[in-house]
Amino acid sequence: MNDYLPLLLLPPIAFVVVLGLILVFCGLVRPLAARNAKPGAGRDKPYACGEDVKVHAAQPEYKQFFPFAYFFTIMHVIALIVATAPSGNLQIAALAVLYLLAAVMGLFILFRS
Repeated sequence: MNDYLPLLLLPPIAFVVVLGLILVFCGLVRPLAARNAKPGAGRDKPYACGEDVKVHAAQPEYKQFFPFAYFFTIMHVIALIVATAPSGNLQIAALAVLYLLAAVMGLFILFRS
């Protein structure tokens, strides 16, 4: 069994194995799927806990999206840089702290009143 383990970890073989498992699982749960449901029976309405809600399409502008995208990107990059900075090297630690301060300054500018 251990001789075949490296072969199972090859991406094409692993893909075929996982695809086969998914197809078997889909075949097992197919009897549980809803059948013959009427198309107009609320299947295409948004779910709002039983409340009738008018369908509306939100069209956010770039001005609304940018602060969230910037915050998300900066926070994740800060976490990546600070968490992966090797210990014991003073120059890299100083660079990580400098980067952290620059990111904090950017966030203060982002959320200024």
